[in-house]
Amino acid sequence: MKINIKVLELKCLTIVSDFLNSYGNLPTFENQEQGAQQNGALQQFLNNIDVTIMKKETNYSKKKVDKLARKYSKLANKINTTRNNDLSTQTVIFNLSESLANLNRLKEVELSQNPLSYIDSIKKKTTSGLMISSGLGGGTANMEYMTLTGLPASNFSPTIATPYTQVVPESEQTMTINEYFKKSTAIHPYNGSFYSRKAVYQKFGFQRFMYLGSKYKLKHKMKVGANSYLSDETAYRNTLDVINSYKNGQFINLVTMQNHMPYSDYYDNSGDYQVSGDMDDGEKNTISNYSAGLSYTDKAVEKFIEQIDKINKPITLVFYGDHLPGIYSNIDGNSLEARETDYFIYSNKYAKQHGAKNLRHVKYVSPIDFVALTAEQTNSKVSPYYALLTEIQKELPTIKVYAYNDGKNPVFVDKKGKTVKYKQLTKKQKSLYDDLKLVQYDLTAGNQYLYKTKFFNVR
Repeated sequence: MKINIKVLELKCLTIVSDFLNSYGNLPTFENQEQGAQQNGALQQFLNNIDVTIMKKETNYSKKKVDKLARKYSKLANKINTTRNNDLSTQTVIFNLSESLANLNRLKEVELSQNPLSYIDSIKKKTTSGLMISSGLGGGTANMEYMTLTGLPASNFSPTIATPYTQVVPESEQTMTINEYFKKSTAIHPYNGSFYSRKAVYQKFGFQRFMYLGSKYKLKHKMKVGANSYLSDETAYRNTLDVINSYKNGQFINLVTMQNHMPYSDYYDNSGDYQVSGDMDDGEKNTISNYSAGLSYTDKAVEKFIEQIDKINKPITLVFYGDHLPGIYSNIDGNSLEARETDYFIYSNKYAKQHGAKNLRHVKYVSPIDFVALTAEQTNSKVSPYYALLTEIQKELPTIKVYAYNDGKNPVFVDKKGKTVKYKQLTKKQKSLYDDLKLVQYDLTAGNQYLYKTKFFNVR
């Protein structure tokens, strides 16, 4: 009798998972220390080995990977004939804005005034639209992972809850956008241990990680009202310090904290945001407080953009909300509106004077699209990998990254917000998506053949 070892492994892992869950096990990957305290050291250890990263691609081989690398090398050469800049000479900021999403899009909620009036105005002037989040009320690190790597979390096995703690430690190498810069800094005005960020950022090649208690000190520590979290203004002032400390191109990954739950009576202006809708007074009060916090973010973003516009070097800000807050009782968590956050890409005056441009309005994007859009907006040359991501952003409907499917029967969103199934894609679109899956498998679960090619080189 022939035994399928892979199937046997999966069955064993499922048995382990079912056994642990029967004893009240609660898998916790965002904070390994908390998981060990909650489940016990042995259970937490078993949780971390109960992982299949990706289903193996049937056509996976070194020959196939090498062919793919050559294919996108030709595409990169074609794209680069019209690009004049080098990404490494730019200052690029990926700014994840905690729990930011405009309430005005929700049919179930009516707000007396718009807390994001400036952000809405800037979205009308530059590359902008809606990012489809993989989380609702949480999952911040998954959005970070996708924006930095260009790999969709939906292609991973359903056992992968958090790539930061389950995928990155298993990879000998991990390719992220900051690798294209000589200097890169991560900033998070909070605890640095969640989602194993200290270890992850180090593996990603960040030279510095600034967080509360780090050796790279956070300055300008300010709070708004009675909120215990450091303000977004704090985050931006520290980012300005980093920008001004280095004259050449650099990458900054900024993760704010101000609008993290809970949403209590922190602010004096919460009464300015009256809520109407089919909900109780407690929920209305929570939404008012959340909206007041957004208004302070709006002012901080406006001030930050005014400041970077005065700096004589090319700076591009990629701003996005990571997910909606989990405070709405009357919206369908699987609906598109429950996953739509705001994003924009803004290049400062100096960057525009030196080749950067505003792109068309791109209504829907996945977190994996920011890399390609940033390179296009800054008029920067691309590697074969980023050529693939560029083609995906242009030709493929937006990947619905919260439809976890192990890469099988994926779903997408078209420009009208309608769901598109894999079988409805054109032959070219299917080929693009299949190429991305093959790349993702090689980099995260395969033999990493691509690192032995020039797939990540810009020529």
